Amino acid sequence: MNWKVRAHNPLWWAQMVLAVLTPILAYAGLTAADLTSWGALWGLLLGAVRNPYVLGLVAVSVWNAVNDPTTKGLRDSANAMTYEKPRG
Repeated sequence: MNWKVRAHNPLWWAQMVLAVLTPILAYAGLTAADLTSWGALWGLLLGAVRNPYVLGLVAVSVWNAVNDPTTKGLRDSANAMTYEKPRG
């Protein structure tokens, strides 16, 4: 995978944050609007780390966000691996 290019793409970071937070919020029955303090966010994340089922949900969500379904296996295409920065 071309992690260097992904790391320089702000949209990829937003996708990763949502891939982690969305299943945690859904399991807890919350919305992002319910997180009104940093303490509430850290408490939610700590509870998620302690719950193997939620960790499984997060892993599946991240897998779906990282995996390119147009290629075989878990890798980027040969063309994508030649990129030096996100394609415009």
